[in-house]
Amino acid sequence: FFPSWDAGIDAARAITQAEVPLSMLRLSNEIETETQLRLAGHDELIKWLQRYLGMRGIGSGQCMMVIGATGSLGATRRMRREALAIAKRYHGVHVGKAIGKSWAKNRFRGPLLRNALWDAGYAADTVETSVNWPQATKTMRAIEAAAREVLYADNERVHAFTHLSHVYRQGCSIYSTFVFRSAGDPDEDMARWRRLKSCVSMAIIEHGGTISHQHGVGVDHAPYLVHEKGELGLDLMRAMAREFDPQQMMNPGKLFV
Repeated sequence: FFPSWDAGIDAARAITQAEVPLSMLRLSNEIETETQLRLAGHDELIKWLQRYLGMRGIGSGQCMMVIGATGSLGATRRMRREALAIAKRYHGVHVGKAIGKSWAKNRFRGPLLRNALWDAGYAADTVETSVNWPQATKTMRAIEAAAREVLYADNERVHAFTHLSHVYRQGCSIYSTFVFRSAGDPDEDMARWRRLKSCVSMAIIEHGGTISHQHGVGVDHAPYLVHEKGELGLDLMRAMAREFDPQQMMNPGKLFV
């Protein structure tokens, strides 16, 4: 746990650029950290955790980092030791393996929770991008702000939260989740989602992010690809498609028309 997002992202960048070969590094922002702890379902244990963190100088605004290492016992111990040493320099407090193990156990329950939310009258969606490290915080804040603004125009609120899910020497992936109330009408739900998608996508483009990190472009993201690649870039892609896929067998219409 880190006392702030700024401390956490500085630590994430330092661990990555030190080339500690972790299998996973995930940093949750303030809202996602609180959300994850509330969903944990262990109120008394969370209270004790917060008391301990408070004694270590970590209170409101705290951000949680989960790291994972795979390999031989000696290698994983070395990775863990190196990562924790760097985290400590940025005022990170290690609280053991329990939260990480719980995350690993429950990570695939998300779709079930999404379906339960839909039955309860709520919709959930995600967006992901990648940016260079200096742009990460501004991009993350802009994505969440765009989601709040577009739903505020509908007199609705949104629960928006974010984590870094992939990290590299030059930058990181930003993965944001949105939970908001369904309008109760399929057409209005679709219209609301399209407005949300458009606003957060433009926020990504305006901050120099990729329109998709690893989930692909496809029909939903294709209109924004020109902002990332430019007309010349798209022309080059069209030329390659004409040469290598003249019969248009490779999923046509998902990048350009």
